[in-house]
Amino acid sequence: MNAITFAAQASALQASYQSLKDAEPKLRAREAAKRLQVSEAELVAAQCGVTAIPLQGLAQAMFRALPPFGRVMVLSRNEHCVHERHGEYEDLHCEDKPVGMVLGKDIDLRMFFNNWVHAFAVTEGERRSVQFFAADGEAVHKVYLTEHSNASYWTEFVGRFAAESATWPQITHYPADTAATAVADPAAFRKAWQALTDTHGFFPLLKKFNVSRLAALQAAGADLAQQVAQDAVETMLSRAAEQALPIMCFVGNRGIVQIHSGPVAKLLRTGPWFNILDPDFNLHLNTTAIASCWVVNKPTDDGWVTSLEVYAADGELIVQFFGVRKPGVPELPAWRALLRDLCSQPLAE
Repeated sequence: MNAITFAAQASALQASYQSLKDAEPKLRAREAAKRLQVSEAELVAAQCGVTAIPLQGLAQAMFRALPPFGRVMVLSRNEHCVHERHGEYEDLHCEDKPVGMVLGKDIDLRMFFNNWVHAFAVTEGERRSVQFFAADGEAVHKVYLTEHSNASYWTEFVGRFAAESATWPQITHYPADTAATAVADPAAFRKAWQALTDTHGFFPLLKKFNVSRLAALQAAGADLAQQVAQDAVETMLSRAAEQALPIMCFVGNRGIVQIHSGPVAKLLRTGPWFNILDPDFNLHLNTTAIASCWVVNKPTDDGWVTSLEVYAADGELIVQFFGVRKPGVPELPAWRALLRDLCSQPLAE
């Protein structure tokens, strides 16, 4: 797309977006993009020269340059759940390889950089952010500066990675998942599940049997995975808050998994959204999108580890909860008891 065509397309989308914002000032960018039938990356690209600056270079290099911002708010989400965490980027492991990690005490991430394709620096009023998008234009990860951030570093960061000129994002849609929706040999699959020694072995198990995550739960047997009530997340979070029980909350998309570890306190429903609104951690879960909830039970070298997993109608994993734990440390008995109480049938012990 040449500069003239880019300018014309950007101008038209800017005008449509502004009209939408004028009518609905609180409308989020993701929803606005849907209304305008474009991707969110295209919506941001249309603001280049106004509120956005296109960035270029390896996503890993940009990510390694984020720590000098100091304390920030990081946001990762999927279609139905938003995970926001305040903290600093510490203990980064993101060499120029497809997979990276951040293992800080506040910001805890797993990155899959092959899906980090588009990036922009965005200034909206007093709010500045660095935003990353996948090939299909869906947001992967956003970094928002706060009043506690090192705002003076903004110019240096943007100067290092700013593209010479804006180009329209080439949007590429990902192929449909080809994993089977039923387990061909349930007995063999169950045996392999029972032989797990680490929770990280579950994804390779799915790959080995070429089966979707939800199909695996449906085939495992109630002692390993059983469906629980539709409102199990609200029940679990309410009880965890009452007990000040530290939990782990995982929300991911194709480019990242963002994790919170710690207790939760302030819970609030707003329409279809069930929210955690704590000072350093916010979660926004659209409960109308929940098709099923499962208590999942995996054997490890440290004993059984249980999780609560939430799925959409299309089989997408929306959000996942564990009790706080580290490798080499057994699961919190209070967490296991809480999840056991959600179940109608016994779990394997």
